[in-house]
Amino acid sequence: MGVVDEAIRKIKALIVSGEVQPGGRLPAEAELAAQLNVSRNSLREAVRALTLIQVLHVRQGDGTYVTSLEPSVLLEGTAFIMDLLGGGQDLEVWHVRRILEPAAAALAAARIDAAMLERLREELGRMDLATSIDELTETDINFHRTLVEAAGNRLLASLIDSVSSQSIRARVWGFVKGEDVVEHTKQEHRAIFEGIQAHDPELASAAAAAHIARSEVWLRRLVEAGQWSTPDPADGETDVKALLP
Repeated sequence: MGVVDEAIRKIKALIVSGEVQPGGRLPAEAELAAQLNVSRNSLREAVRALTLIQVLHVRQGDGTYVTSLEPSVLLEGTAFIMDLLGGGQDLEVWHVRRILEPAAAALAAARIDAAMLERLREELGRMDLATSIDELTETDINFHRTLVEAAGNRLLASLIDSVSSQSIRARVWGFVKGEDVVEHTKQEHRAIFEGIQAHDPELASAAAAAHIARSEVWLRRLVEAGQWSTPDPADGETDVKALLP
């Protein structure tokens, strides 16, 4: 193990042991280097590395602090990596969605309260009234985010949010190019909602799995035919009504 890796391991041990809490300030550099028995240069490199992955935050003139360590913070870099993927790798993103989102739907069906169910109903209503690609895409994203929030698992929510950032491209492209995709999308979201409203985890999970799988099959066909590309924002909005059956 290198000296920087050793310094990282020791800082991690301080956090895991609770000696330094989330949001807490690390000792001054000289003091911390002596405490961990590492050189100050190694400690600086370790702090830089842990700052890059959002474990630590350096406040100039104030010191080095542990971040909140919330899943949304620690997994922020995952969304960045997802945005770098393209082509056939988009299918791998959808594979991950097909694993995670049915689980979230099942949890939501079991845990959702009246207030959250009403929020989900409102997003579904907005989706039904959408008249542009931008509106439909926004309500689709908000529906899934509300569903995941209702599942009550912050780590799962952060993981899904990370992979869903990439899938926005596929949604938009599908709304513009997919045959009958608008009405299919609305129907599938209604099915997911009905499963959650019935507090039936298996029904909600099955509806979510079918929704993601159908989109994945459609995306695979585009990729294999060499027709998959990122929508050009310069094309502007497309009228959803023109796509309806």
